[in-house]
Amino acid sequence: MFDSLADRIREDDQKEISPRERYLRWTAVAVLSILLFAALYLGVHMLE
Repeated sequence: MFDSLADRIREDDQKEISPRERYLRWTAVAVLSILLFAALYLGVHMLE
């Protein structure tokens, strides 16, 4: 089990993520984070 897991990790490390895909992922994470915190802020603000 652990040998196959180590092999899988080694294979995943060798896969290259293109800079464009990395940029899109970080942009999506940033946008979703901003939307989440804005929703939480507005929700708390409406409770007051």
